Amino acid sequence: MPSQLAIEGGQPVRATPLRGGFHGSAEIDQREIEAVLGVLNKKRLFRFLAEGAEESEAAKVEGWYRQRLGREHCLAVSGGTAALICALFGIDAGPGDEVVIPAYTYVATAAAVIAAGAVPVVAEVDASLNMDPDDLERKITPHTKAVIPVHMRGIPARMDEIIAVARKHNLIVVEDVAQSNGASYKGRYLGTYGDVGCFSFQQYKVITSGEGGLVATDDLAIYDRARMQHDCAARFWEGLEGRHYDYVISGENYRFSELAAALVWAQRDRLDEIIARCRAVKGHIVEGVSEIPGLELQDVPDPQGECGISFAFFLPSADLAKRFGAALNAENIRCGTVYDNSIPDRHIYANWPFMISGLAEDRRAPWKSPFYKGAIKGYSREDCPQSLDYLGRAIMIFIDQFFTLEDADSIVEGIRKVAAALL
Repeated sequence: MPSQLAIEGGQPVRATPLRGGFHGSAEIDQREIEAVLGVLNKKRLFRFLAEGAEESEAAKVEGWYRQRLGREHCLAVSGGTAALICALFGIDAGPGDEVVIPAYTYVATAAAVIAAGAVPVVAEVDASLNMDPDDLERKITPHTKAVIPVHMRGIPARMDEIIAVARKHNLIVVEDVAQSNGASYKGRYLGTYGDVGCFSFQQYKVITSGEGGLVATDDLAIYDRARMQHDCAARFWEGLEGRHYDYVISGENYRFSELAAALVWAQRDRLDEIIARCRAVKGHIVEGVSEIPGLELQDVPDPQGECGISFAFFLPSADLAKRFGAALNAENIRCGTVYDNSIPDRHIYANWPFMISGLAEDRRAPWKSPFYKGAIKGYSREDCPQSLDYLGRAIMIFIDQFFTLEDADSIVEGIRKVAAALL
C-alpha cells in the first residue's frame, strides 16, 4: 500500500517547502557590487562618448559574446524584447510580412513581431514544449519572412529540423535564446544556428543585470540595421565607419546601460557554473523517475546541452495533472501545471490579450494593415489545440542551482509517492 498523501492528511515527503529563487541574482556578492561601483567611480555612465570607447562595459560584454559564440557581430541592448525588435528590424521584417512563432513562449516574442509591424503566426509546440517543425512547415505562406524558434525553460528547440524547413522555404531564422542563455544543441551554443540570435539578462535569467539583452549575428547588414534601430543617433555616435549605406532607419533608443552591463560582465564566469549545477540535479531527478508507468517525461532534443533549470513531465489528462500538481505541492515539492484556466500564464498564446481579445486598434494591429495581404484576420484560443493539450497535461518543477542531490532525492520520492497513489 502506498503511504498516505499529504494532501489527504499524511506525512509530507519534506518538512519544509522546496523552493528556488532567481539564478543570477541569487549569486550577487561583492564581485557585482565592486563592478557597479567601478562604473560610478569612473563617472562614465554613457557608452557612446568621444573618448574611451574601449572602457565601455557594454563593449566588453559584446566582446565576450563574440568570443563565446564565435559570431562576427554582437550588439548589447536594453532587454530581451529590445533584442528581438532590433533583430527583426535587422532582417527587415515589417508591414506585410508574417513571422512564425511558437504557441509557448513569453508574450514578448509576439509583441516584438507586432512592434516591427509584422504579423505573428502561431505554430504548435510538440512534446519538447518547443516549436513543432511539422506545424512550422504547415504555417508557411507566400507572406512568411522569418521564423522565431524559442528555446523554452532551458530546453533547446529542434534546430536541425527547424533550420531544414527554413532553408527549404528561404526563411530567415531568428533564435530567441532569452530563456536558455548558455545552453547548446549538438555541441554548438544556442544563438549560433539562426541568422541572428537574441539573448536576455532580465531578472529571471541564468545570469542577470535586471534588464538587458544582446543581438548576435554574422551578417553585417543585419547588424547594421539592428544597430540603427537600437539607437536613433547610432550613425552620429559611431560615424559611418567607412561603409556606404543606401538606406536609413530612424531607430528607437534601446541602448544598454553601462551599470547593467557591468553586472553582466561581473557575472560572466557564473554562467557555466550555474548550468553545470542545475544539470547535475536534473540528471539525478530524471534517472529516478524515468521508469514510472503513466508518466511521460518532456522530450529534450539534447539532454547534454540543456540548461537543466526546469524539469517537466506529462500526465494522461489535464484533470489528472491538476490533481497531481496539488498533491505534489502538499508534499512540499513546489511545482505547477503549465496551463490551466485559473492562472493566465503569459507564456501561452491563449493568454496574450493584444492578440486574443479582439480589442487591438486597427492601426496598431499589423494583420489589419493595408500592406498585409495574407489570410490572418485575428486570433483564437482554439488556434493551437495540440499545444494546449501538451501544456494542460504538463507539470513543471523549477530547478535551483543551490538544490542538493538530497533535494533531488526528495523530488524523486515525492513524484513516486504521488504517482503510486494517482496513476
